[in-house]
Amino acid sequence: MTNQNYEREIYIVVSQTGAIMSRILKGVTKDEYNHVSLSLDKGLGTMYSFGRLHAYNPWIGGFVMESPYWGTFKRFQETEAIVLSVPVTKEQYEELEEFLRQMYSEKRKYHYNYLGVMLALFSIVYQQENCYYCSEFVRDTLDRFAVVDAQCFEAIVKPQDFLHVCGENVVFSGNLQNYARQYA
Repeated sequence: MTNQNYEREIYIVVSQTGAIMSRILKGVTKDEYNHVSLSLDKGLGTMYSFGRLHAYNPWIGGFVMESPYWGTFKRFQETEAIVLSVPVTKEQYEELEEFLRQMYSEKRKYHYNYLGVMLALFSIVYQQENCYYCSEFVRDTLDRFAVVDAQCFEAIVKPQDFLHVCGENVVFSGNLQNYARQYA
């Protein structure tokens, strides 16, 4: 990040729900956390990512709006998370806000990168237009608005990687529901 006048903050939420799929990924990758989301508000009332579209169906994914108060994170109340605060300029914040709003209004054109996440397990990069898995989306979004340079990441980015790029700004580590209760 360059030395700028930071007036706002955004939040990166690195999490582990404990769901069957997340436990499988944890076993394969050996990483403590296997999901990452992006939020513009400290209370995390709205987070954006690529993940399951329905809390009870891990097989259908896409661009999602998430929250500790409903959906997957409400269902998996034992979700462990690390919340990172990242300083941004007012302009970056406003551009991110508009980008995420626009993307969500067109969410049907975005798809989960199932093949990309599977191939990533074998160190093979696979990307296609409008297709992401969670960490690709967060990395590309942060890079698009010059919040974090994508060069800081490997070609295949995992949720855990955000702890090493933005980890100096940890504001919370523990149960996501406990964090959410602070802002309820």
